[in-house]
Amino acid sequence: MSHSDEAALALPLDALHRELGARMVPFAGYAMPVQFDGIMAEHNWTRESAGLFDVSHMGQLEFRGDGVAAALEALMPGDFLALRENRMRYSLLLDTNGGIIDDLMVTNRGDHFYVVVNGATKHGDIACMMTHLPAAVSLRHRTDLALLALQGPKAADALSRLAGEVSTLVFMRAGAFRIEGIDVWVSRSGYTGEDGFEISVAADHAETVARALLAQPEVRPIGLGARDSLRLEAGLPLYGHDLSTASTPIEADLAFAVSKRRKMEGGFPGAERVLGQLLNGAAVKRIGLRVEGKLPAREGAEIFAGDTKVGVITSGGFAPSVGAPIAMGYVSADHAADGTALEIDVRGRRIAALAAPMPFVPHRYVRQGGQ
Repeated sequence: MSHSDEAALALPLDALHRELGARMVPFAGYAMPVQFDGIMAEHNWTRESAGLFDVSHMGQLEFRGDGVAAALEALMPGDFLALRENRMRYSLLLDTNGGIIDDLMVTNRGDHFYVVVNGATKHGDIACMMTHLPAAVSLRHRTDLALLALQGPKAADALSRLAGEVSTLVFMRAGAFRIEGIDVWVSRSGYTGEDGFEISVAADHAETVARALLAQPEVRPIGLGARDSLRLEAGLPLYGHDLSTASTPIEADLAFAVSKRRKMEGGFPGAERVLGQLLNGAAVKRIGLRVEGKLPAREGAEIFAGDTKVGVITSGGFAPSVGAPIAMGYVSADHAADGTALEIDVRGRRIAALAAPMPFVPHRYVRQGGQ
């Protein structure tokens, strides 16, 4: 165990990960499994069957009180007043200049709102939110909860044996269920592009639930390495890499996170800049890139059009399901159109690439009215 691993906090499932042979690495302040059987094998298993991820490092927050939906709207560009019970919405915590402090998931749970934020940013998010919340609204960080993600085309088959009617949920819906007699909160969501579920459970009971899931023939444990390659193929940005306070929702190609009513009314941090970009366009845009050859382009690599630097890679790597390197990054808007020929400087070599639509692998979410 490295010194940094010793200093990292232990997840509720730390002992189980080590029992299963995980290679542990420090991430977001925790010791986390980067792989079990190998990143490629875990990636392919998730695409074909069902993978179980431990995402307990993420922050689970509860907001309660009078005017809670309006209070959240003062922080984010989502329409939470119209968000119906047990429905979810992807949203963005923004600064006064429209920069992205974090991306997160917001659920209306009836008597309160439940928000899941990124692990590396959760303490900063909480401080920002507490500064701006009205006195009537409380925020509770649920450090007593674990969070598991079951992802893949056979996830519903495996989970239905344990949680009954969970397959009645569709994408971005959630509800209360029981697994092995344990109360859990399940949403049909995730960050791999596959169908799947996220399961919030008391940390003390997380191992029981995880072992029950791993006992299903479709399910294997999956580490951070495959989670990253899966989300990259799905065209999903990772905070701290593809998203930061340097980018706005429009620049990050996340205009959908600004709800229709909010586009009309504003009233969220940075609204003037964000709505101005929505109307007039942004100078830069996050795009996907298909990279020629076998050499992957990594974060920080510069993107060129001829001799002119036009952007930078924010995520990149070999895509097992594509069979080639892919990347995403920011380029000037006049070089963002699909099919634009570009070059990436990879360790002093110019590698040809094409601006490409995302996702690189089609999403397989189960939506209302069919897939």
